[in-house]
Amino acid sequence: MTTLADPELKPSRPAPAARAWRRGPGRLPYLLLLPCLVVIAALLLWPLGQVVVMSLYDLDSVRQVRGDRPWPFAGLANYREILSDPFFHTVLRNTVLFALANVVLTMVLGTLVGLLLHRLGRRMASFVGGCVLLAWATPALTGTITWKWIFDDTNGLVTWLFNALPDGLSTSLFGRSDWTGYGWFNSPLSFFAILTLVVVWHSFPFIAVSVLAGLKSLPGELLEAARVDGAGPWRSFWSVTFPLLRPVFGILVVLSTIWDFKVFTQQYVLAGGTQDRPTFMLSIYSYATAFSPPPKYGLGATVAVVLTVILLVVTGFYVRSLLKQEEL
Repeated sequence: MTTLADPELKPSRPAPAARAWRRGPGRLPYLLLLPCLVVIAALLLWPLGQVVVMSLYDLDSVRQVRGDRPWPFAGLANYREILSDPFFHTVLRNTVLFALANVVLTMVLGTLVGLLLHRLGRRMASFVGGCVLLAWATPALTGTITWKWIFDDTNGLVTWLFNALPDGLSTSLFGRSDWTGYGWFNSPLSFFAILTLVVVWHSFPFIAVSVLAGLKSLPGELLEAARVDGAGPWRSFWSVTFPLLRPVFGILVVLSTIWDFKVFTQQYVLAGGTQDRPTFMLSIYSYATAFSPPPKYGLGATVAVVLTVILLVVTGFYVRSLLKQEEL
C-alpha cells in the first residue's frame, strides 16, 4: 500500500528551463537590444545632443567652434531671437502649408495607385509596380536635376511644349506666346508648385506599395460580403478597407509629415542655392543661417532644434491617436 510519503508520489521539481520560463524573460531581451541601442545613441542621440548644446551658445565662426577656448554661453537668447523674427514666422508658414499640401497629395495619389495595383493581374501589377518604384529608387538629387532640366527656360521640355501651342491659344490662356526665357522658378507660387510636383513624384511610390501590402493582408470575405450587399467601390473603401487599414495609413501619414517637413535637397537644387529667401522652409533656413556669410552656427542649430521639436510633437500626436484607436 502506497502512502503520501512514498517517494514515487512526490511532485517532481520543474526543469531549470521551465522555472526560467515561469519567471519571465528576465534580462535577456534587454541584452539583445543593447547593441541596437548603442548604435542609435551613437548615430542619432549624440549628434542631436550636440545640436541642442550648440543652440545654447553664441557661435559665429569655424575657429570659435573648433577652438580650445570655452564657448560664449547665450542661454535662451538664440531661441528668443529666432521666435521673435518675423521672417521665421514666414518660413514656418511656408513649411506647414507645403508639408500639409504634400502629405495630402502624396497620400491620395499613393492610395489610388495602390488600389489600382491591387486590382490588376499579377503580371501587369508587377510591371506597373516596377515602373512606379523607379521614381522612389531614384536618388533625390538625380531626380531633382532631371526635373530642373524639364522646366529649363530655354531647352526644357515644358518650355518646348508651351512654345508648341498655337500663338492665339497660348496668348488667350496665359497672356504670352513665346515661353523661351520664362523663369519657372522665379515666382514663389510656381516654384512651390514645381517643388510639390518633384516631392510627390518621389514620395508616392512608397505609399502605393505600403497600401498594396495592406490590401493583400485583408480578408477577401469582407470585401466580397460588401459587394454582395450592394456596396460600390467608394463605399467599400470607406466602410471596410479604410477602417481595417487605419493603422497603416496613420504610420504613412507620420512618415510623410516627417519627410515633407525636412525637404532640403529638392529645394536647394531647384533654387540653385540659398539666395531665394521668399521660398525658404525650415530645413534650408537652418542651413542658410548656419553656413551663409556671416555664419551663425548657434542660430542655425536653434532652428534645427525647433524643427525637431515640431516633428516630435506631430509624431507624438499621431502615435497617441493610433494607440487610442487600438484600445477602442
